Amino acid sequence: MLGWIVRILFVIAAPITALFVARDALNFGLIQTFVTILLVTGLVGLVAAYSGRSRRAPH
Repeated sequence: MLGWIVRILFVIAAPITALFVARDALNFGLIQTFVTILLVTGLVGLVAAYSGRSRRAPH
C-alpha cells in the first residue's frame, strides 16, 4: 500500500522535475526524489492545517 502511494507521488513529481531538468540528465532521479519529498511535506502540512481548524464557526 505504501509502495502505491510512493509510486503515485513519483509519477506526479516526474513532470514537475522535467520542467527544470532534462529527463536524460544524470541527476534527474535525485531531483525527482527531492520534489517528491517536497510534495509529501506539503501534503502533510495541508492535512495538519485542515485537521487543526475548528469545527464550529467563531461567534
